[in-house]
Amino acid sequence: MKNTNRVAVITGASSGIGQALSRILVSEGYRVALLARRLDRISALAEELSNGTIAIQADVTDRASVVVAAERVQQELGGADILINNAGVMLPAPFASGKRSEHRQMVETNLLGAMTVTEVFLDQLRAKKGDLVNISSVAGRVAPAGFAAYSATKWGLNGWSEALRVELQPDIRVMVVEPGAVATELSDHITDDESKKAAQDYRDNVAMPPQDIAEVIAFALGRPKRITLNEILVRPTIQSM
Repeated sequence: MKNTNRVAVITGASSGIGQALSRILVSEGYRVALLARRLDRISALAEELSNGTIAIQADVTDRASVVVAAERVQQELGGADILINNAGVMLPAPFASGKRSEHRQMVETNLLGAMTVTEVFLDQLRAKKGDLVNISSVAGRVAPAGFAAYSATKWGLNGWSEALRVELQPDIRVMVVEPGAVATELSDHITDDESKKAAQDYRDNVAMPPQDIAEVIAFALGRPKRITLNEILVRPTIQSM
């Protein structure tokens, strides 16, 4: 189903799921605003994709940068029909006070960042009777050892999304996508050596490519407005947890 001229805003668009989703949506006729901290990456991607794609440097933990991004989306693309809260960080490690700065980083990015971006773009979504997609995780349902803080952010994201569903639908569709293991660069940033090795082994031997999740999101967005795929859990077939 082609969706020409709808405007999609994607946070964390410089790599992984965000990058893969950008390519799919542009191929289906969407106009896309790429938001990320790494301007060089999203600028190159915007040039590759063309079709009115714009690159905007923004940090979801910096509300002022998100406000500027929203103003550009309104001025240059006419406002957002779709917001995909994809930006996130995963820093698993045994829970200890030595990791408190990482705990805060995950909460501020994964949960508060999504809340901030949604709050800033909400008027645009209301005006367009649009769609909100929050990228959560299977870690929002299960909580393995070492994932205490990360799982807390994803469980929080799920609860917040469910409350928004009750509050915003039917005017704004609210969808939560919960990927299992995905082969992205998230594991490269882990600082705990044992956790990093385990995550990279999982990425190399279990994880699905970002394209798989991007295709699921595009499918959900393409459904008729009379239905909403509110919660979508997607694991690699060989993933047990």
